[in-house]
Amino acid sequence: MKKALIGAAFAAMLLPAAAMAERDGATVYNTKCAACHASGVAGAPMVGKADEWAPRVAQGEEMLYKHADEGLNAMPPRGMCMDCTDSELKSAISFMVENSK
Repeated sequence: MKKALIGAAFAAMLLPAAAMAERDGATVYNTKCAACHASGVAGAPMVGKADEWAPRVAQGEEMLYKHADEGLNAMPPRGMCMDCTDSELKSAISFMVENSK
């Protein structure tokens, strides 16, 4: 078991820095979130539609993040972005909010 963990850690160290780089909000949105938030699938608030985001934004940033992290209504936990870090998820939310004012 320990050998497997050491091997995995060593393999991670060999990855180029770019492969481990944090993705920005626009990148996460465009590769993960846009599938629903660009078209409003299953009631997802559409980016760019201030009226759809206003009631959500009024709940506060922490509540937006909680809903994204845990899932809400038709949105699954983390919006199915299981490889997103907490920081990336928050950046994607900020990106969507900023582009929906």
